[in-house]
Amino acid sequence: MKRERTAWTFVTPALMVIGVFFALPVLAAFALSLTDFDLYALANLKNLRFVGFDNYRDVLAAPLFWKALLNTLYFVAVGVPLSLAASLGAALLLNSPLARFRGLFRTALFAPVVTTVVAVAVIWRYLFHTRYGLINYALVHLGIAPIDWLGDPLWSMPAIILFAVWKNFGYNMIILLAGLQGIPPDLYEAARIDGASAWQRFRFITLPSLRPVLLLVSVITVAGYFQLFAEPYVMTRGDPLQSTVSVLYYMYEEGFKWWSLGRASAIAFLLFALTLAVTRVMLYLSRRGERR
Repeated sequence: MKRERTAWTFVTPALMVIGVFFALPVLAAFALSLTDFDLYALANLKNLRFVGFDNYRDVLAAPLFWKALLNTLYFVAVGVPLSLAASLGAALLLNSPLARFRGLFRTALFAPVVTTVVAVAVIWRYLFHTRYGLINYALVHLGIAPIDWLGDPLWSMPAIILFAVWKNFGYNMIILLAGLQGIPPDLYEAARIDGASAWQRFRFITLPSLRPVLLLVSVITVAGYFQLFAEPYVMTRGDPLQSTVSVLYYMYEEGFKWWSLGRASAIAFLLFALTLAVTRVMLYLSRRGERR
């Protein structure tokens, strides 16, 4: 009993902080999603009404929500594999014995992660400019016609994906680099002596050893990419033809443009449920693969 009391003495302050700054806001947001909290209720709480799950039904019946959901799923389905591939490739290059100036390259590749999203998004808008952007300038010299990256619904989301991958892959690169450095060199040396090729060493040593790290990075990346907001907000404002409206951007407009805070809270919990479901499926598939 004395040991338990001591343990609870150390744990209680952390539990109080979690309860005050996490649990209570989540419960308050869920309660808000069950009301018609809007600008009129903000002015006078007497105008606040309990509507149950009407907000959830209204959101699920809105065509714009489903378009935003498809845009978000497209962003996650394409962006996450590209981000993981870029992160793993950069980590392998930096972990190579032939690599020089590792500290310099590690800092340079990680720098986009700590830069302000709004600032670099503005710069990338100029890079994607139809007439004066450097990307189209390079395409013209390769004999390819200029592309209206941010004005064409077909290319607007790929442009945002390209920017997001560049912005975020450095974070996963550092985690994967730490995982690579934790693999015993003796495994590679034994495989090399047995005649294993570079691809065989990568397939049968590197990837299995990195499985837990890759799972962690995948879950973090998926959860982060589902929260797509800053990139379309700065670069396209959800256009053209709402092709870059994400679920989080739709939630922002409902809450802070139309002041329908009850519906915005409902959208937030729907996004949370979707993210939770996807990550649970990923964990299930990972455990199933380990059993095999």
